Amino acid sequence: MIVTNADIKELVAEIPEGHGHLRTTIIFQDGREMTFQEATIANIVRAYITVKTHPRIRRVVLKGAALNDRKEGYAEWQLVEE
Repeated sequence: MIVTNADIKELVAEIPEGHGHLRTTIIFQDGREMTFQEATIANIVRAYITVKTHPRIRRVVLKGAALNDRKEGYAEWQLVEE
């Protein structure tokens, strides 16, 4: 699936009431919605910036992995560089 700007009716980035983290919702022209948690968007942004700004890196692959040894406050499931 390739999503273009023309496919998107609205994009909402907000910290919902009672929550501490950002949620980003894409509302498509056909009414479907996709909501991303902050960590997911952060990983997309991290990969995008790496590929866009690095003089030699042309591709980044992040894979989901359960991490037992992680920083306090971080979720067990993380996207890590391959």
